[in-house]
Amino acid sequence: MSDRGSAGPAGRLAVLLWIGAILISAAVGFASYHLLLPPADRITPAAVATTAPSAAAGDAVDAGESSPDQPDGTRVPEKLPGIRLEDLEGRPHRLTDWQGRDVVVNFWATWCDPCRREIPLLQSLRRERGENGLEIVGIAIDHREEVQKYAAEERIDYPLLVGEKDGLAAAEAFGMETVLPFSVFADRQGRVVTLKIGELHRDEAELILERIRDVDAGRLTLSSAQAKISEGMRKRRQTHAGSG
Repeated sequence: MSDRGSAGPAGRLAVLLWIGAILISAAVGFASYHLLLPPADRITPAAVATTAPSAAAGDAVDAGESSPDQPDGTRVPEKLPGIRLEDLEGRPHRLTDWQGRDVVVNFWATWCDPCRREIPLLQSLRRERGENGLEIVGIAIDHREEVQKYAAEERIDYPLLVGEKDGLAAAEAFGMETVLPFSVFADRQGRVVTLKIGELHRDEAELILERIRDVDAGRLTLSSAQAKISEGMRKRRQTHAGSG
């Protein structure tokens, strides 16, 4: 009895030490997992966004309006902010580098299905409208190596900037933080005309870009163009809802 009694506490101590080691290991693993989480686990594709009922793919937000994806009412800026990010070669750029051209700033990631689907459209728009002053700028909220690989495979020919935490901060500068893709449309003066949440489609892009051309040419004021874009997008949603 005395032998078993003396062995009992020692055995229990060994078991407790073993359990403690497992818990410490698990805690370290858990912390490492969250520190190394890619942005994919912190941003949701717009098609399955759950942050708010209004955060549906297809929403458009004009400059100065509150973003439907921000519960705190963060507003879309009136002009392109001086966001600084690096390109795939590590060279720094600011969005204001493209002032003087109409710009579509597309936030995307390699892991996002609707983001990948809209890339051919963005490339086509640049080929078709580049001579008239349009530039597409992609901001990848992703790992540089993954973006470099994907860009090479898909032969993406427009400027790409990349950032993980910096990319998230860039999205927040436009009043967005929870969904991808989204595209920001700005005129030649760097004024944000509208922001399209979710996958961009050709008819939407052409509607917006034609109204921006009207602004550039002085045929419409910025506010009039925004009103026409909002009305056109509303009609498009109604048409698609009726056909569905």
